[in-house]
Amino acid sequence: MHRVKEAIVVEGRYDKNALSQVVDALILETSGFGLFKDREKQKLLRLIAQAKGLIVLTDSDGAGFVIRRFISSCVDPALVKHAYIPDIYGRERRKSAPSKEGKLGVEGMQPQILLEALIRAGATLDDAAPETRPAQITKADLYARGLSGRENSRELRSRLLKQMELPERLTADGLLAVLNAVMSREEFYALHF
Repeated sequence: MHRVKEAIVVEGRYDKNALSQVVDALILETSGFGLFKDREKQKLLRLIAQAKGLIVLTDSDGAGFVIRRFISSCVDPALVKHAYIPDIYGRERRKSAPSKEGKLGVEGMQPQILLEALIRAGATLDDAAPETRPAQITKADLYARGLSGRENSRELRSRLLKQMELPERLTADGLLAVLNAVMSREEFYALHF
């Protein structure tokens, strides 16, 4: 498994699942066209792009290109890399019929094809040994700061989410992924909320 520095944006959960089998990275879903009306998710994409950079990996159909263009319009294009999958015709295993255009989406691609698409896009691969990487924020750190597993954790998380201008519905696991993307463990412990 390859570790990718940038966050990767995909259309939906099945794409996220397929990609998580290939790379260790922060993978964000657009919920398809749901991104267009979700101001909080747009703000989150901008925040993550500034901290880590984004790689957009959408299906190669018309809808995928509409989503790709929208992301480029709401996030600084200098912070966005585009990964493209090839046009391969067929149908995904979970579907009874092919897509409207008959092409496989991200979820239907072979792992090697997904990895090659990311490499062609200029993904920064960090395959260094875990002990040489900076310390990550863990679930234990969230617990220690009262952000999970405690009586008032939801209230504290809500305060931190507002302070960081993050979506209010972000779960503890989602918060953990975002925190690791935008700050170090030391910066996390220096936060006041």
